[in-house]
Amino acid sequence: MAGLGALARKIFGSANDRKIKTFRAKVEQINALEQETQALSDDALRARTEEFRNQLKNGASLEDLLVPAFATVREAALRALGQRHYDVQLIGGMVLDSGQISEMRTGEGKTLVATAPVYLNALAGKGVHVVTVNDYLAQRDSEWMGQVYKFLGLSVGCIVHGLSDEERRAAYAADVTYGTNNEFGFDYLRDNMKHDRQSMVQRGHHYAIVDEVDSILIDEARTPLIISGPLEDRSDFYNTIDAFIPHLTSEDFELDEKARSASFTEAGNEKLERLLGEAGLLKGSSLYDVENVAVVHHLQQALKAHKLFQRDKDYIVRNDEVIIIDEFTGRMMPGRRFSEGLHQALEAREKVRIQPENQTLASITFQNYFRMYEKLAGMTGTAQTEADEFADIYRLEVVEVPTNLPVKRTDEDDEVYRTFQEKFNAIVQLIDDCKERGQPVLVGTTSIEKSELLAELLKKHGYKQIDLSDPAAFAAAQKKEAGKAKVFAVLNARYHEQEAFIVAQAGLPGAVTIATNMAGRGTDIQLGGNADMQIAMELGDMPEGEERSAREAQIRAEVEELKKKALAAGGLYVVATERHESRRIDNQLRGRSGRQGDPGRSKFFLSLQDDLMRIFGSDRMDSMLQKLGLEEGEAIIHPWINKALEKAQQKVEARNFDIRKNLLKFDNVMNDQRKVVFEQRIELMDSDAIQEAVADMRHDVIDDLVANHIPERAYPEQWDTEGLEEEVRKYLNLDLPIKDWAAEEGIADEEVKQRLRKAADEAMAQKVAKYSPDIMRKVEKAILLQTLDNLWREHLANLDHLRSVVGFRGYAQRDPLQEYKTEAFTLFEAMLAQLRQMTTAQLLRVELVSQQPPEMPAEPEMHAHHINPQTGEDEMAMADQQVVPPASRDPNDPSTWGKVGRNETCPCGSGKKFKHCHGAFA
Repeated sequence: MAGLGALARKIFGSANDRKIKTFRAKVEQINALEQETQALSDDALRARTEEFRNQLKNGASLEDLLVPAFATVREAALRALGQRHYDVQLIGGMVLDSGQISEMRTGEGKTLVATAPVYLNALAGKGVHVVTVNDYLAQRDSEWMGQVYKFLGLSVGCIVHGLSDEERRAAYAADVTYGTNNEFGFDYLRDNMKHDRQSMVQRGHHYAIVDEVDSILIDEARTPLIISGPLEDRSDFYNTIDAFIPHLTSEDFELDEKARSASFTEAGNEKLERLLGEAGLLKGSSLYDVENVAVVHHLQQALKAHKLFQRDKDYIVRNDEVIIIDEFTGRMMPGRRFSEGLHQALEAREKVRIQPENQTLASITFQNYFRMYEKLAGMTGTAQTEADEFADIYRLEVVEVPTNLPVKRTDEDDEVYRTFQEKFNAIVQLIDDCKERGQPVLVGTTSIEKSELLAELLKKHGYKQIDLSDPAAFAAAQKKEAGKAKVFAVLNARYHEQEAFIVAQAGLPGAVTIATNMAGRGTDIQLGGNADMQIAMELGDMPEGEERSAREAQIRAEVEELKKKALAAGGLYVVATERHESRRIDNQLRGRSGRQGDPGRSKFFLSLQDDLMRIFGSDRMDSMLQKLGLEEGEAIIHPWINKALEKAQQKVEARNFDIRKNLLKFDNVMNDQRKVVFEQRIELMDSDAIQEAVADMRHDVIDDLVANHIPERAYPEQWDTEGLEEEVRKYLNLDLPIKDWAAEEGIADEEVKQRLRKAADEAMAQKVAKYSPDIMRKVEKAILLQTLDNLWREHLANLDHLRSVVGFRGYAQRDPLQEYKTEAFTLFEAMLAQLRQMTTAQLLRVELVSQQPPEMPAEPEMHAHHINPQTGEDEMAMADQQVVPPASRDPNDPSTWGKVGRNETCPCGSGKKFKHCHGAFA
């Protein structure tokens, strides 16, 4: 059967080939228009934008305009940037326009590719979002490609960290908006916490192109975006919960120290139900009723605090504070706090001041944010290995776009050594060989620690590390010494702008650059160096004129000369120190070499002590190799090993996909509820008068009250009239003789409902008459929105707590997801019932001091969070910390240093790394 498939592909081409063939027909049509567009003046070319817009208004589709619009952009890019789209770049643009993923190799010019589909889709006037991985790239691309859009009369905006609402609104109002995934997601969440439509900044989700789509929609999608705010002081609650734990004996709970989890036994549940009942904290009869989900969660956290955490091992108490001790380094981590109420539980246990916990105000996963776009597309150099996930989660198809020039890179078989030491010795030997012939080398490592390990080894072999803090000095050192002296650069992603420049210079002859797999995104390595970046760096402030032109020509000539040397030495050699658990990351590293038809090589060096090899049974292989007599320093090289490793990577990828899919299934439950609440809020904000909605709520509350106290077909003497009178006072602010009504001949529950409705409606009408309809409409809207927001936040906390305990249902042979869906729906219905009750009660009690329209409540204090899955650091907390350029730091004044990277040279001038110098006390 496999043979038949291969034969069919030979005759008809693969599915990918057939797609590319359909796009090629359009490329020929675009090429046919080239002479016509070249003949147009700048103004005439610009006028086409308005022509296209008018055609769209008159019923033309974007598909009808694709060929002339792409031809227009190609000519505009040539005039504005001096860059003409290759045919394959136009194909990539068509893939993006069709709402698919364009897989294009590194160096194929993806940044330029996006301009054609962005321009075409921006003509609709609904805004196009271009999503990048960091602020530097968002700013760079909006300014660089913005020249093309502005040339054609479109407006361009850029969203970066730290902008005000006014600046954000203006950026979103532009035809094209660049920004990072985090900023777009957080703006959506913040918008849905605003109290009037005018203060919202986004204007919809029409079309988005996601750059580095695999990184954003797969790697970063493992952690949600969260906006949190401090909760009110609940010290009494934590102390009350803490007091129950000493009553428990070892039969009442089970501990799993390996998994750091604790749970209550059946005996423990019964004991707690009794204790909670006596304390008045138990709602209903069972501890596991859905209303008690928050109490159960905090009881489990208190149990963990008492039974799993040890003072002076996991934490210490100092100055009335619980400070975490890092389990790996043994160092204190002031400022860090355990989440989900665990830190408060420890504070209650230690009887120190309980600091308020942060409450989730809003959250969303990248999966659910990006699925809101009417049309979504993405581009990257590596997506094919995750094609199933893109299709399943985002309904995005991956199309492999051919390269402009054939790839000449040689991918050598992996070399497998027995130990780390042997592997690293072989890498150093290869670097020596490359240095000898002036071939640039890029060494990719999987972590900063591995980079440092290799750097130390190179230093022992006589290499000198170049300081990266001053990019201009770095470039000079590279050019001067790279081909001759034994120098190398270690690139740990810290300053994105400097990082881009350093990566661009990694193609100099004889250059040795060590980088983690996070480094260098958005910048390709050009042999001989990147002339444009060098000109910008060296001649940034030099005014236009003969001197500058001469210097530019000199730099370009130098780069051309250096490129010839690098080509003669064999192009860029990519060396990987191990395989990543994802083939995609390996392919990204390989793709750094062989851009635009340049020659190049790549090779992976592995050892049986690598994580991937260890996990997949290297013990058996190690003993087999020793029996076969593999000498120290010898390697195994065979295509079968590559195949075996690829299979292992596929297994890990499949497992990670399952984890993300499972997380998404749970988040989809919350997402359905989020959509309902957010749409409801927008309807409320858009509506001038919501008295009908408020009246319906009031009547629903009355119906529920009557149903709860007057059983169906019950005699009046069986009615709970006292309970009903009390509830009517509580929710309707009315004192009515319901007992007397029950004594009337022939009265039924329907009659009671009608009387209650009439009384409540009259009370509301009196309020409207007293304060005027206009003021009461504003009061209704303010109270309803505020109540909805408060209840939604409580609901999110309940869902978080439910999510943390629902897994235990699996022990009872019940599907945790199904249980979560059912109970989340019950909680949501309870929240809506509470909303009706609280809104009705507040409106029938409200008294206005002056007849001024009420002010909308101030937005709560908000903190944005997104944990980077690779580093475990909070990206938004890092963005909030000031990063100071090294040049403006005073060695004698630490207050001028800002945020210093742990692996940076200490600004004090000691020559040591920050973590070994001033950072050692941080």
